[in-house]
Amino acid sequence: MSTKISLDQWQALIAVVDEGGYAAAAEALGKSQSAISYAVQKIETELGIRAFTLEGRRAKLTETGDMLYRQAKLLLEEAGRIENSAIQSSHGWEPLVRLAADALFPRQQALCALVTLAEESPLTRVEFQETVLSGSEEALLRHEADVVVTGRVPPGFMGDHLMRVRFIAVAAPGHPLHQKGELSLEDLRAHRQLVIRDSGKRRLDSGWLGAEQRWTFSYGGSRREALLRGLGFAWAPETEVDGDLEAGTLQPLPLKEGGERYGDLYLVYADGQYAGRAARFLGESLKASCRNPNTDH
Repeated sequence: MSTKISLDQWQALIAVVDEGGYAAAAEALGKSQSAISYAVQKIETELGIRAFTLEGRRAKLTETGDMLYRQAKLLLEEAGRIENSAIQSSHGWEPLVRLAADALFPRQQALCALVTLAEESPLTRVEFQETVLSGSEEALLRHEADVVVTGRVPPGFMGDHLMRVRFIAVAAPGHPLHQKGELSLEDLRAHRQLVIRDSGKRRLDSGWLGAEQRWTFSYGGSRREALLRGLGFAWAPETEVDGDLEAGTLQPLPLKEGGERYGDLYLVYADGQYAGRAARFLGESLKASCRNPNTDH
């Protein structure tokens, strides 16, 4: 199928509408008035329609012309995006970067890195998924992400250490566990433990003690609300509950041992040394956000 109307001709039609006439359109586009008139006539002749009617000396859009005007604006905008995307790709920027980050990674730092990428490569699209436990690893192995923040680097990949996450055993001040004095593992097992569900298919249970009661959440924010309501205890990442600990709405459990745990997060590129420019830039921005976690963007 051949294209009968050029982008320049559509641009002429749009200019006549936006500028309020043929003479003003010609001036705005730096062309002669006859060239603008010819372009509009070409559209009308090729498509067998009337785009304008004359009311005195003023050109007014017909119903069909109004539809063409709106569609032509979308067409030119899309053409501009295609050109910019091609220019960006020629400079090495990928059109899409997919980030999979373990939910333990502070969201504010992830967003800060994404903002930095947007400023450097505004046309690069981003897909951002937050994962739990084996979810990031699976995204990597299934080629569903280009940049991955994961707690485990699978065989065949190299990872850079990003940060260490501290977990604290906590419960609300009124929880019965706070009334028992120094606690043992057996004391905990008699109470409800609140855990986060693995977003991967392996359904790992991180830190579950085999408690008689267990509530499983898919989102850390929901578990935090349950903790605040005194519905159970949990080993929660310090970054998630530090404000509650400071306010006293959650308190560390007085465990004889094991009251703190630690986990590490790593940055992995799905394509390793062949990672694209945008993926590499995002990865470096994530590293920078860990080196300067309190920097506002």
